[in-house]
Amino acid sequence: MWNHPAAPGEPDIVTQLADASDEDLLLRMIRGDEAAFTVLYRRRQGALYRFALRMCGRAGIAEEVVQESFLALIQDGGRWDASRGTVANWLFGVARNQVLRCLDRDGRYASEEPEMEPLSGDDVFGDLNRAENREVLMQSLLSLPPHYREVAVMCDMDEMSYAEAAQALGCPVGTVRSRLSRAREMLAGKVRARMGCSL
Repeated sequence: MWNHPAAPGEPDIVTQLADASDEDLLLRMIRGDEAAFTVLYRRRQGALYRFALRMCGRAGIAEEVVQESFLALIQDGGRWDASRGTVANWLFGVARNQVLRCLDRDGRYASEEPEMEPLSGDDVFGDLNRAENREVLMQSLLSLPPHYREVAVMCDMDEMSYAEAAQALGCPVGTVRSRLSRAREMLAGKVRARMGCSL
C-alpha cells in the first residue's frame, strides 16, 4: 500500500513534508505515501494522547485511543470532509469516541498514580505543592461527567477554540460554551472540596 518516493541524494522525504498541511498529508497518505502518514502521526499523536489521558486518567487507554484513532485514519481517512472541519478536529472527534467506548467497556475510570516531575532541589516544598495541586485538579477533572470533561480538556487544557471543539464534538458552538461554563463551575467546586478550603 505504501510507497516511499525518495531519490538518492535528496533530503529525507519526511523532512520535505514537514511544512505540508494536515490536509495535504492526508491526501498523500490516501494515495499510499507512508512518509505523509509518518509526518501526520508525529504531528498529532502527542495532542491526542494528552487529550485521551486527561479524559480517562489511564496511560494504557490513552495509548490505545491514539492507536485506534490513527487506524481509523488509515481505514476511513478518505471519508474526511473539509467542509465539516480540519483533519486535526476529525482526529479529535475519533479520539473522543474511542475514549467513550473504552470507558464504557472498562467501566468507571480510575486514575493511575500521577507521574511526579523530578524535584529541582531549589524549591522542594514548592515542587511538592505544585505536584499535589496537579493531582487534585486531575482527580477533580476525572470526576466530571464526560460531556463536561471533554469541553474542559479541549478548550482549557488543549486551548482549542470553541469552533474547533464544536467541530470535534459534532455540536453547536453555543453548546460548547454552555457546557464549558458549567464544567468550570463544577470543577472549581470539586477542587475546593478536595483541597478543603474556599478558593
